[in-house]
Amino acid sequence: MAAFGSTGVRACFALAILLAASVLIGTMPATAAEGTVFDELRFGATTSISNHDNGGEDGVFPAFTAYFDPFASASAVTLGQKLSRPRLHIGGEIGTEGSANTIYGGVNWTFDLNPKIFLDFGFGGLWHDGKLRNSAGETGAEFGCRVLFHEYAAIGYRFDNNWNISTQIEHASHANLCDGPNDGLTRVGLMVGYRF
Repeated sequence: MAAFGSTGVRACFALAILLAASVLIGTMPATAAEGTVFDELRFGATTSISNHDNGGEDGVFPAFTAYFDPFASASAVTLGQKLSRPRLHIGGEIGTEGSANTIYGGVNWTFDLNPKIFLDFGFGGLWHDGKLRNSAGETGAEFGCRVLFHEYAAIGYRFDNNWNISTQIEHASHANLCDGPNDGLTRVGLMVGYRF
């Protein structure tokens, strides 16, 4: 059996993420105005901000997130409307150097500070293939549970109606709700987005 660190197995994992997104897309109604199910796609990379010996991970993590707007959040005007109409997201990050691969999904809210600058907050769940516990003498992140809570915050800049760039910080952990270590994942990154 091939180790998960092999290039072929990682490529299969990346294809599985895209296939899962395609299946989800096929089950959602198209946005009436644009004829597309996507509201936005973001691509980029993240890295761990924790030291490897203190529960961090090594490497850079190519990232992809697809956003959907089934509740018409773009038409929300008041704060109450914005909070009651989140967008949905699904995405993943590919671990390099033996670090955890992740698939995540949840809800998110975007708030405009002005026509160019926006804040983005999201919450949901995450599945990973990282170590639950280290063997004796091993260092690195120990996650305790296979499924974790996942939250992120981002600040971004819009170049025009379609293209944007954002920097984000994300965290995932089990909040001590399951038995075992809880090093969690804490990553920062840069994402390039395209809104439809």
